[in-house]
Amino acid sequence: MSTRKKIIAGNWKMYKTPRESLEFLNAFLPKVHDHERDEIIIFPTATSLSTVIDRVRGTHLRAGAQTMHWLNEGPYTGQTSPNMLTSIGATHVLLGHSERRLYANETYEHVNLKIKAAIAHDLIPVLCLGELLVDRQGGFTRDIIMAQMGAALSNIPTENAKQIVIAYEPVWAIGTGSTASPEIANEVHSIIRSQLEWVFNAEIANNTRILYGGSVKPENSAALLTQPDIDGLLVGGASLDPACFAKIVHTKY
Repeated sequence: MSTRKKIIAGNWKMYKTPRESLEFLNAFLPKVHDHERDEIIIFPTATSLSTVIDRVRGTHLRAGAQTMHWLNEGPYTGQTSPNMLTSIGATHVLLGHSERRLYANETYEHVNLKIKAAIAHDLIPVLCLGELLVDRQGGFTRDIIMAQMGAALSNIPTENAKQIVIAYEPVWAIGTGSTASPEIANEVHSIIRSQLEWVFNAEIANNTRILYGGSVKPENSAALLTQPDIDGLLVGGASLDPACFAKIVHTKY
């Protein structure tokens, strides 16, 4: 049985003002105040991040950013640097989310630079991977995942790889209501773990936590979390409601 501590993470995407974030946390924290089985991480909007960090300080929740630049400063309008995130107490950062790749033209070469910057600033990078529906239908899932990992993890020293968390988010399942079956998700997680062993070593592969993200809800969380290679969940829409997200956190597995 795996000893990897599971992570339940909520990606709020472009939802919730600071006031709405506080309202959520005031309702959510009492529901999970004694939950220590899993790590709980919230990824709010940039404008709410500082508010969320202040509110969860002293609790077992952590908060991270949805993206960042790899440089600490420069003429990059609209960007946030790693040292800005650490200065307000962020602990994690999502990198390479499919929506960033789709709408912001983010490449895995960019993600590689961001992972290196996150590690250098003691931020925990959550690397997002995932294939399109056409890739899955064409039987190219393995090839796509391996290519994404090859680019994102290029020239990262093995000793630094221990900080990395990976999230498999099949693009065809994000916000569509279609969830990869637990067996399909676990199969891809197994591919990711095998590739980690090839890129780094067996210890890294065995200890790296790989989350599943894609239309996660209370009704399917248990089936996903009981799979041997699924080490947690990256929850989208279902993390916006405190009662719903708490149900996922308290999933019995």
